Amino acid sequence: MRAHVIIFVLLMLFFVLPADVSAQCSICTKTAQQLGEKPAKALNMGIVYLGLTPLIIMGYIGYRWWKSDH
Repeated sequence: MRAHVIIFVLLMLFFVLPADVSAQCSICTKTAQQLGEKPAKALNMGIVYLGLTPLIIMGYIGYRWWKSDH
């Protein structure tokens, strides 16, 4: 039960707190500057999405593995 509360609080903080994340390498930054502001933001969000997806999956698998041992 306590783990559910912790996960809920972390998720709420993740969605509520604003974060300006810049995930572009130097090549992507130059490309984004040429595209304009809106496409650059979309490119950055795509990079963040592609980076977070495997981390969330690995976190879920690790959590399930940890819970199966206890």
